[in-house]
Amino acid sequence: MGVNHSSANAVVLATPHARGAALRAFWLGLLATAMTLMLALQAQARPDSFAELAEDISDSVVNITTSTVVAGSDGPNLNIPEGSPFEDFFREFQDRNPNERARRSSALGSGFVISEDGFIVTNNHVIESADEIFIEFFSGEELQAEVVGTDPNTDIALLKVEADKPLPFVSFGNSDTARVGDWVVAMGNPLGQGFSVSAGIVSARNRALSGSYDDYIQTDAAINRGNSGGPLFNMDGEVIGVNTAILSPNGGSIGIGFSMASNVVTRVVDQLREFGETRRGWLGVRIQDVTEDVAEAIGLENTAGALVTDVPAGPALDAGMLQGDVIVTFDGVEVADTRGLVRQVGNTEVGKTVRVVVFRDGKTATLKITLGRREEAEAIPAAQPGPADPMEPKEMLGMTLSPVTPELSAELQLKKGATGLVVVGVDEATEAFEKGLRMGDLITEAGQQKLERIADLVERVEEAQEAGRKSLLLLVRRAGEPRFVALSVAEE
Repeated sequence: MGVNHSSANAVVLATPHARGAALRAFWLGLLATAMTLMLALQAQARPDSFAELAEDISDSVVNITTSTVVAGSDGPNLNIPEGSPFEDFFREFQDRNPNERARRSSALGSGFVISEDGFIVTNNHVIESADEIFIEFFSGEELQAEVVGTDPNTDIALLKVEADKPLPFVSFGNSDTARVGDWVVAMGNPLGQGFSVSAGIVSARNRALSGSYDDYIQTDAAINRGNSGGPLFNMDGEVIGVNTAILSPNGGSIGIGFSMASNVVTRVVDQLREFGETRRGWLGVRIQDVTEDVAEAIGLENTAGALVTDVPAGPALDAGMLQGDVIVTFDGVEVADTRGLVRQVGNTEVGKTVRVVVFRDGKTATLKITLGRREEAEAIPAAQPGPADPMEPKEMLGMTLSPVTPELSAELQLKKGATGLVVVGVDEATEAFEKGLRMGDLITEAGQQKLERIADLVERVEEAQEAGRKSLLLLVRRAGEPRFVALSVAEE
């Protein structure tokens, strides 16, 4: 019976309930093991050392030394009155110290090799105006370089050296995949101290400093003078930026450095390599961002797009684009703001025909525009405004306005036949002054209709009020440059 009892107990342990408990214990153990492995992998995401990465890619990073001939000065300009007791002394001083001769000035920077046949990328400001450019490799070898092409807009330059053997090089990575918080490594020649490595993280993305094509990666990796033109690497050893600028009150690194994103650089480098110059697309419009009051004034639902302020002779005019159109999509991509549109147009192939959707008169229209080349576009000279002479003035919308007269046209240097209302005074306590309207401005349109008389503006204001609009869109020109301003017309 005891045996039978033991056997019974064994049978009881083998019931489904018991098996389920055992399986649960097994899976819990497996889960614990998986979590341990996951934590170990996360720990590995923060490298213990960058030494292996540095060893793999350091041979492709170079120091750049430039030499420039600086013309001699004419010596000190000593304005000694004739007959002065010091006249003889200073004449003798100048005789002993003749005019300074021309001298050579040197500058230092960094760069990196992008092909085994010797193409090197750096900053334009590193080699600008240089007479001679010397490349020093990690091995200590030195070669003279020639300039293939430069692009001041993105501060990128492409150089070429002739070597008797294939050179170690690095490849560009996709800067768009870099995330804030990712590890990065900067290499270069800071302060002329020679090859140096610093590490940090991506602090911010899509920074704009001053240019139309800016797309900077901000990093806290130490970048100092001399690092300019050097590479910013991701942890795969790919170049995702070209170190270009720092924000500093003392000239040294305080952890705010900027690298031009590789997805901008690669386009520039490809064009410099093929053509020796950049070839950016050109739409041929002047634009401004759409603000909330502008969107409300023209009946646009979303505060997005690029508002066309002027359409000079060019591709857009030929395709039928009008002043006051809002560009909402370009080549199938929605336009968020003017900065995004400028970059997208510039990155589009010259001569390509693109579809541009505009918002006009409450509905959309599609235009087919064949892009020109921005570098060949002619600049439109701006007229210089003179002091306004108020004639037949009328106060409206916080301004004193006068129709264009021959006298005003001459003083403001307006084009022949120009029409509109001249601002001859602005109340500083009004919205008009707050939004930048000033004496000498010329208002040529209201509600996207031309103005010739004060009565025209009165009618536009009344129409906007009757339509229930809070604002009226004005097209304002200053020194020939147009912009749109929305002013409140809501009745109190």
